[in-house]
Amino acid sequence: MEKVLSLIILTILGFRQNTLTEVNLSKYKQITARNEKFGNTIKCEGKYPHHLQGVCRDDGSFYWSFTTTIVKTDLHGKTLKKIKVPSHHGDLCYLDGKLYVAVNFGAFNDPKGNADNWVYVYSAKNLSLLSKHKVHEVKYGAGGIAYCKGRFIVVGGLPEGLEENYVYEYDLKFNFIKHHVIKSGWTRLGIQTATFVQEHFWFGCYGNILLKTTLDFNIAEKYNFTCGYGILRGPTENSLYAGAGNLIKNGCDGNITAYKINQLFKFR
Repeated sequence: MEKVLSLIILTILGFRQNTLTEVNLSKYKQITARNEKFGNTIKCEGKYPHHLQGVCRDDGSFYWSFTTTIVKTDLHGKTLKKIKVPSHHGDLCYLDGKLYVAVNFGAFNDPKGNADNWVYVYSAKNLSLLSKHKVHEVKYGAGGIAYCKGRFIVVGGLPEGLEENYVYEYDLKFNFIKHHVIKSGWTRLGIQTATFVQEHFWFGCYGNILLKTTLDFNIAEKYNFTCGYGILRGPTENSLYAGAGNLIKNGCDGNITAYKINQLFKFR
């Protein structure tokens, strides 16, 4: 799959002055991830106009964000419900019967900002839109979200040349609490996906980089791991699901595969 991804151009959708912008990822060096999968790959049924942004779960369903489509499936990937949504819907997380999605209607990765960031909240039962929350503090475009211990954290884009990533903390009503810095070094287009597992935050980045941080966002580990399309808790307490996808004829597909955390390949 990595060979395929190194040859294609992935389209990251954003709107700058009402003009669709594209980011060519093919110019960036690909690093081969060396990790053995744990269990079967779960494929999301169907194909979609835009690529997978993230996946989350409850105990009986998976929820997939395909930029302009939200899909609810059973645990085998069979579609239960899907809705069209405005671009750009990014990564998402689940809490107490609701889905929280990082949304940006402005620019990504713009040094001047120019993002238009929101968190959209949907019913996990029927995918109806429940509320919208402005999160204007996310300077370079909201792309990922996670929940932990009574707070949400939102992550997103990053201009070239910046050697750190940024995390924006909110309470349950999306009142801004604090801005955090991750001393990660530069990562391509920032952080794409986020989750909280084993008392740590996990941040998926393009270029096969997975960042593991403490609760106060200090780097605990850095892995060579393909997870820019989704990272979430796995089928056991010691595993993670990683999202992936391909450009196929007339659309994009998506899938997740489980990996044992203690077997992930660490950067030295």
